[in-house]
Amino acid sequence: MIQLLCCGLDEAGRGPVIGPMVMALVCSDQETMSFTGARDSKILSPSNRERIFSVIMKEARGVSYKIISSTTINEMMEHMTLNSIEEEYAKMLIRESPYEHIYVDAFDVNEERLSRKLSESTGKKVICKHKGDSLYPVVSAASIIAKVTRDSEIEKLKKIYGDFGSGYPSDPKTINFLRASIESNVDISNIVRTGWSTYRNILSQVNQRRF
Repeated sequence: MIQLLCCGLDEAGRGPVIGPMVMALVCSDQETMSFTGARDSKILSPSNRERIFSVIMKEARGVSYKIISSTTINEMMEHMTLNSIEEEYAKMLIRESPYEHIYVDAFDVNEERLSRKLSESTGKKVICKHKGDSLYPVVSAASIIAKVTRDSEIEKLKKIYGDFGSGYPSDPKTINFLRASIESNVDISNIVRTGWSTYRNILSQVNQRRF
């Protein structure tokens, strides 16, 4: 049986206060990506993600991704929402696809609306589903590419700025890093999403103590 060649799209790093967001597109057929061991990246250990990452890079028909820095997110969020930013980068990646069928882990609460918008703007047949990284192996593969790529970018930033943890607001190490950096007047503007309430609240607390 001939397998349909298609692509999957997913992101990593939507919610952190520190570091980039990465969106990835993987093109293949569902069966091949299933055989790689691709699963939702969040349920895989780092070592398994990296191992499967290498297999995906070898077996996929095509892999592409966009690294969206904190600085870019800050600039774009002055006039658009995070969903709109994701939508713009999704369109860029989908237009690069040589195949007609695209599966997306839906980042909009309304799956049908997002499917329609991406289909109409790219000319592709786009299907957006919540938990798409658990439903479609090509999306699972994209989630792994995005996650491993983001983790690599985070390690590069840590070599420059020190260990700030995961970058997520729920991480005490991240919160302590933000507070210490602000108190010490360290310039972290290139890696922090300054519009996030997490950062603004800590900045406000530090400033209140200063005055």
